[in-house]
Amino acid sequence: MTETSEEQGWATAKTLAEALPYIQRYDRETVVIKYGGHAMGEESVARLFAADAVLLKLLGLHPVVVHGGGPQISRMLNKAGVKSTFIDGLRVTDEATMEVAEMVLSGAINKEIANWITLAGAEADVRGVGLSGKDARLITVRKVERSKIDPDSNIEKAVDLGFVGEPTRIDPQLIQGLISADHDYIPVIAPIGVSEEGQTFNINADTVAGALAGALKAKRMLLLTDVTGVLGADGELIREMSITQARSAIATGVASGGMIPKLETAIAAVESGVEAVVILDGRRPHAMLVELFTEHGAGTLITR
Repeated sequence: MTETSEEQGWATAKTLAEALPYIQRYDRETVVIKYGGHAMGEESVARLFAADAVLLKLLGLHPVVVHGGGPQISRMLNKAGVKSTFIDGLRVTDEATMEVAEMVLSGAINKEIANWITLAGAEADVRGVGLSGKDARLITVRKVERSKIDPDSNIEKAVDLGFVGEPTRIDPQLIQGLISADHDYIPVIAPIGVSEEGQTFNINADTVAGALAGALKAKRMLLLTDVTGVLGADGELIREMSITQARSAIATGVASGGMIPKLETAIAAVESGVEAVVILDGRRPHAMLVELFTEHGAGTLITR
């Protein structure tokens, strides 16, 4: 054994020892993870994510994964010759688009992530379980209603987004049963819901993660994105924000574009009982571990 490898061993042991207070803090606590962006599109990074999710489970946490899939849906729609349009960041979803979205989200992506988790956890028999909001009426939705000011007439007009829904009720029984089972299961949930009448709707994945985290009274919700977190007016990463500061960041324009709905989701989740939400860069390997098990953390923490 070389001196270098021996030193590396001691360094690893020191890191594990330093993580003890954090491991105890999250013991048997639920952590909802919104998994999306480019981190989901690269297989090597996705497999690392799956391995980290397994590690969380084996360390005594209850990870629940909610995934997106916008780029994958767009690719499949392009192949089928169906043109996508977006309003306020939400995809206008007609019947044909809904069919493709459900096939991509509940089929290909959902089962792939669940399978990667099962493969990563094979030695300890940790298994990923792929679900959508349609399973056991996990997510009941209503149709999203939006309006826009017509620039010519200055009159507010309703905008029809098609089969785009927002959660009205989360029934967490199935998820609670899986995370508290004697066996080690990690639920993986596609953002598809169903209306009271039984109609299928596409839902924004961030919104699903926030609603589910609230229903499960999660200790943490991790929003894995393609940015380091919320940046201040000076371009520096904001390490921690209260929900009041988060609202101010939206109102003053410090937060813009895609960060606005993420902050809105974080605010709603904290208000519904989640202790804190973290917006962090999912492209960086082991970002979840740095956030949960080190004093440094990663990204921006939003709390009361």
